[in-house]
Amino acid sequence: MSTDSASPFRDLVETVPLAEGAVIETRRIRYEESGVPLSGLLVWDSSRGGPRPGVLVVHDWMGEDDYVRARCEMLARLGYVAFAADVYGEGVRPADAGEASALAQQYYADLPALRARVQAGYDVLAGLAEAEGERLAVMGYCFGGSASLEFARTGAPLAGAVSFHGALVVHEPADVASLDAPLLVLTGAADPVVPDETVVAFENELRQREGLDWQIVSYSDTPHAFTRPGIEAYRPKADARSWRAMADFFDEIFA
Repeated sequence: MSTDSASPFRDLVETVPLAEGAVIETRRIRYEESGVPLSGLLVWDSSRGGPRPGVLVVHDWMGEDDYVRARCEMLARLGYVAFAADVYGEGVRPADAGEASALAQQYYADLPALRARVQAGYDVLAGLAEAEGERLAVMGYCFGGSASLEFARTGAPLAGAVSFHGALVVHEPADVASLDAPLLVLTGAADPVVPDETVVAFENELRQREGLDWQIVSYSDTPHAFTRPGIEAYRPKADARSWRAMADFFDEIFA
């Protein structure tokens, strides 16, 4: 089985070739954090023998939806075990952008709570038989990109962290003492949410962690949310390039 064949993002999924004999499986996993019920989706290729490197995928401000599930299937087609984490809570899904913004802001205002929700998803993935618990990465889109970078700041044993057009939260004073995981930040050069001065400030904060492996890639004429088909901000070229950058990064950190 695979993610919903009626998904509006099937064309996106099909950009990653399906290996001969591949069997894409999904499993809903319910878990909790601080007593709050959460619900995530595991996606993997069961035709591949033995545990595989795992990727925790954190949703954008709309919560787990067809888009995140499509990205998880794309990762599964690459051979990874993908788990779509749930930050908001089981059944908590914004009805529109206004609700999404208000909900996301609750977590931006309480970064320890955001980190704890990502940690809960990480713990699920690390404990699964399908995944190699010591070879895990985290990635996310928009809100999920920010969440991935915040989680990396905890010093969790990550192979790497990837942010697609996530807000770059600059900490003052700097919060890099526990930051060890390699970072890949993929951002739009015309993103009003992440202007040039924020990118520079974020870079300067990272520079305070000696020896940290990080890279920031900016895509020209590219706004916020550039990887999501079906919206005005979608930029196919930047989407394809950023996905290849992520795939190369994973090839390196999981080698």
